[in-house]
Amino acid sequence: MGAAADITIWLAFGAGVLSFLSPCTLPLFPAYLSYITGISVKELEHNKAIKIRSKLMLHSVFFLIGVSSVFIGLGIGISFLGQWIQGLLAGTTGIFIQRIAGIFIIVMGLFVAGWITIKPFMKEKRWNIRKKPAGYIGTTFVGMGFAAGWTPCIGPIFASILVVAATNPTQGTIYTLSYVLGFAVPFLVLSFFLGSTRWIVRHSQKIMKVGGAIMIAMGVLLFTGQMTRISNFLLRLVQDTWLMNLG
Repeated sequence: MGAAADITIWLAFGAGVLSFLSPCTLPLFPAYLSYITGISVKELEHNKAIKIRSKLMLHSVFFLIGVSSVFIGLGIGISFLGQWIQGLLAGTTGIFIQRIAGIFIIVMGLFVAGWITIKPFMKEKRWNIRKKPAGYIGTTFVGMGFAAGWTPCIGPIFASILVVAATNPTQGTIYTLSYVLGFAVPFLVLSFFLGSTRWIVRHSQKIMKVGGAIMIAMGVLLFTGQMTRISNFLLRLVQDTWLMNLG
């Protein structure tokens, strides 16, 4: 696997973390946990009993299974689409496709950071389930409904990962898996430490601005074709440092 792919995998992981920490997700996080477990937010935050914690974590895992199934399915689909497009444009340089992807990611970064407004992305489309289906299977379906919703924060970030996956179809599924892991890890950690979310919520807008700036930088690198060059430089730097430490 090349250096550029390695860097992109970590960027995809970071995009998943950013999606979870976004103002569209994190403030609603306790309410989602309350909905899927059937336990009040107050009890989830203050009741440390093993039975409650176990139920909370199990429901979180099944919720994430539902989320992951939709995200990974889209990732696989876009990878096949990317292969088809590359075959269709076999005579066209790959730089053209990278530049289109770079422009898209720059625009999405500006939107995520709050510097521009794109009305279609401001509309939330979620499944309205008044009464959750019983058990862990029901929680899985709620996770699928959450992932299928096009929220103002998650949609543009995940769409950027899908565009990157389309430009490199052989690694597309891996990028999507990295995104899913980035979303799942903080979800599980904060499910266990539920009372610790408030201080993160206070800084979520700043987190989104930083994340948007990183997306813009990534888009510029992709557009200019510098992603591979910088990745190779970083790889050589790490290898030289490792060799120096061994010496």
